[in-house]
Amino acid sequence: MDCGFYLYGIFPTPGPEHIDGEGLDRQPVYSYYLDDFTFLYSPAKQEKYLASRRHLLSHEKVLEQAMSAGFRTLLPLRFGMVVKSWEAVKEQLTVPYRNQLKELFVKLTGLQEVSVKIFWDDKVELQALMESNPSLKAKRDSLEGKALSMDQIIQIGQMIEVALARRKEIVIDAFRSELNSLAIEVIESAMLREGMIYNAAYLIPWESEPKFGETVEIIDQKFSDRLRIRYNNFTAPYTFAQLS
Repeated sequence: MDCGFYLYGIFPTPGPEHIDGEGLDRQPVYSYYLDDFTFLYSPAKQEKYLASRRHLLSHEKVLEQAMSAGFRTLLPLRFGMVVKSWEAVKEQLTVPYRNQLKELFVKLTGLQEVSVKIFWDDKVELQALMESNPSLKAKRDSLEGKALSMDQIIQIGQMIEVALARRKEIVIDAFRSELNSLAIEVIESAMLREGMIYNAAYLIPWESEPKFGETVEIIDQKFSDRLRIRYNNFTAPYTFAQLS
């Protein structure tokens, strides 16, 4: 039994007529034209979808297939959007936000979103910090095995925290100084996992991605094996397609 329509994204007309492959629940993906917009959707078999890895990947795959087919200007919709009718979409989205949607299409034309997430090993970095800072290491070692006051514990903890923050800033500044100038817009987001020290999305021209990716790799090499870089060079522009 269908529970309505599951929506993936919005394209300027004419948009994709169909997408090869399947959407959520292995359902075919169709196009629907509404108020100068093209929606990609599939029949919804559930009223609510669990944000599982399988479902999230299915959602992303539909949008990536559209982009691969040449429909690169799109507004991705958040995961789990199920609607009962197209009239509801009209009333709640295309009518009240018509101008904003069109402005976003203009903004994103010819541009793509890429993202860089940087990780390091906290324990490895702490050890490296101590090896590179003999005075701090000596101070820490001199306190080992002693009954410390709360002030002493806070003091040495703050010294280590400040020194680690400085090491982190050196890494982040290297990426900012090389990458930000290549982007039209940059948005830095919160850290999502332990060991993540930087999380940024960049809006760049499609044709400049090879240079951007090469620059990421060059910066990474400067830090030898200290970092793990997750670079996504083909993703729907979630970060830059926000309605105000």
